[in-house]
Amino acid sequence: MYGRDLIFMLYMLVSLVLSITVHEFFHAWMANYLGDSTAKRMGRVSLNPLVHLDPMGSVMMLMAVYSGIGLGWGKPVPVNPYNTRRDPRTAMGIIGAMGPVSNLILATVVAMPLRFGTLTSGVAYEFLYVLASVNISLAAFNLLPFPPLDGYSVLMAILNLIRKPWAYRAFQTLARLEAHGPMLLLLLIMADSFMPFSLMGLLIGPPIRLFSKLVLGI
Repeated sequence: MYGRDLIFMLYMLVSLVLSITVHEFFHAWMANYLGDSTAKRMGRVSLNPLVHLDPMGSVMMLMAVYSGIGLGWGKPVPVNPYNTRRDPRTAMGIIGAMGPVSNLILATVVAMPLRFGTLTSGVAYEFLYVLASVNISLAAFNLLPFPPLDGYSVLMAILNLIRKPWAYRAFQTLARLEAHGPMLLLLLIMADSFMPFSLMGLLIGPPIRLFSKLVLGI
């Protein structure tokens, strides 16, 4: 049993490193495509995991894989939206969206042999299943509208494009909360430890089930 657990943890760790690398690469690639070369000059338009892994985020990732509880993260991609060819908020929304979108694309690609029966068992099947599941979960989590997650940038870009008083008021309210976003997100994650139900599960459970149905057929 211990050997199987060790193999599963290895699958999880490799999957997280690959998923975060792809996630951050596409943030950097899209920023450069839109006209801001900041990330490119810093070597972030790369699929080399070493340029995207954050030291503390990597330690937390190891702890999360070992314990099954926690959160890891990659090094944020530096972006100057005022260098892009778009409105800064729109640019940040597009760049932000590319992270979750890239994870869903990767999940879809690696799930094809499983979805169409090319692989039905074995080491490759197990690893690809874990890799697809990790990417689906990462996409769903990052779509939450809490700063500094990508969903916040996407939501702010959408509100900025809606020329209505209610959208303007919502935009201003969320902008004032931006500085407190990381703390609110941490409290949300920690709340699962002492609540009788999983608040995080309620938030990301539905999109995970939807994406799993679309990608893995389950």
